[in-house]
Amino acid sequence: MSLSITSSVSSRSAARGLVPLCAAVGAYLFYLSAGEILLRDSDTMWQIRVGQWILEHGAMPTSDVFSFTRFGEPWISSSWLSQVMYALVYGGDWAGPVILSSMAIGATVAIFLHLLSPYFDPARALLIAALALLLSTIHFLARPHVLALPVLLAFIGGLLAAADRRTSPSWWLLPLMTLWANLHGGFVLGLALIGPIGLEAVWNAGPGRRRQLVVRWGLFGLAALAASCVTPYGWNSLLGATKILSLGKLLTLIGEWKPADFSKPSFFEATLLGLIGLICYRRLTLSVPRILLLLGLIWMALSHVRNIEVFAFIAPLVLAKPIAEQWATTGAAAARFGETRAFPVVTMLAVIAMVIGAWVTTAMFVAQHQFKFLPMFSPVAAVDVLQQHKAQRVFQHGAVRRLHGEPRHEGVHRRPRRALWRAIRARLLRCARCPRRRPAAGPARQIPDRCHAAELGLAGRQRTGSSEGLEAAVQGRHRRDPCALGRDQGRRGGGSEHELTDAA
Repeated sequence: MSLSITSSVSSRSAARGLVPLCAAVGAYLFYLSAGEILLRDSDTMWQIRVGQWILEHGAMPTSDVFSFTRFGEPWISSSWLSQVMYALVYGGDWAGPVILSSMAIGATVAIFLHLLSPYFDPARALLIAALALLLSTIHFLARPHVLALPVLLAFIGGLLAAADRRTSPSWWLLPLMTLWANLHGGFVLGLALIGPIGLEAVWNAGPGRRRQLVVRWGLFGLAALAASCVTPYGWNSLLGATKILSLGKLLTLIGEWKPADFSKPSFFEATLLGLIGLICYRRLTLSVPRILLLLGLIWMALSHVRNIEVFAFIAPLVLAKPIAEQWATTGAAAARFGETRAFPVVTMLAVIAMVIGAWVTTAMFVAQHQFKFLPMFSPVAAVDVLQQHKAQRVFQHGAVRRLHGEPRHEGVHRRPRRALWRAIRARLLRCARCPRRRPAAGPARQIPDRCHAAELGLAGRQRTGSSEGLEAAVQGRHRRDPCALGRDQGRRGGGSEHELTDAA
């Protein structure tokens, strides 16, 4: 009898231990098979190019070497490690970045299910993980934040696990903070959550242990702050990551930084309303620190759609313990937690088999499938159109063409900023002295109108600009200002100014 009971417990332990791994392999294979959904942002090309620059020069960038308008300005790469990883796996095609990103998503699922296992049975945990993936897929891209997502989840999950146990966090979380700080600038979120999560631990602790917990959590916060500065840039990484948030209204021009839009039905809207209704219906009671944490996560998701994935994976961890205690699942969860501590040989063999199977499947699929960007997401198409119209001087990002193997100065030129603005200033002065453009009274130097801006190439600074539009604008200017036609014809030998176009 005792032998059969022991065998039954061991089998259940092995099965539950395999659930996170099976789900991770399933998520990896799904995003690998649908790899094009990870290649929906041309920023991936820029990330790889920065990583290639770091590998080529053996140094970290300290000034902008890619953009045109900010060339030479101070700049640091807070995601340098992710960029180097993407550059290493990029072999001329997009299979490497897709595989790396899919592996990061699979690791995130495994960590998430492991953190939920003490509080939910495998079926409920898988359901929650599926909802989190559906919410986050919109921002799953081959970019550094995806590589940092499993580290984010492991660090914040470790903090919440310590708060649930009413103890101080493990010092082994500090290397995760260092890794996070080198992978992505979002590590500041982990630093910001140490205080609220520590308050939850102190809130539920006994009166005699609160002072001790305050000291330990405070020391851990200082150590985490120091660990986040272990980067090639030191403490400048912390300042560089916070500068993005100081852009203010400019962030609303970027799609992923826009606030959530409830004017149309969305899955995030349905999830949020369903969560509110479930909490009210089941009368879930939360402590004040957990309420603050949940409201903060909701506010982040509503403020910027890119934070929906943080809400999707962290909010269930905040609610896990209260749900397990108040909805009569605490005892079963504790028993399951005790069982899953075993790690038999059968489980190890199953892990090895699944890893080998996933690797073989990946090799076979990649050999028969070529990943590629859709033309609408690649800025190469804009540069191709401009070159088809024989635009002689095309200012563009530089990283896109170099990423596709073209030399820097073959058909695409970079003009120094100072020389460009000298040419623009001289052109403005010539336009101001034109008698047909001079007003009857007032200063002789008048700000030129839109056709002058088109001639100088300023209208072509838009991403969607084309040489045909610029040519039409300049021809219209010549019809309205005959004296400008003579000036332009006298300048044809050196190239016309209206061919200055930025296709970045």
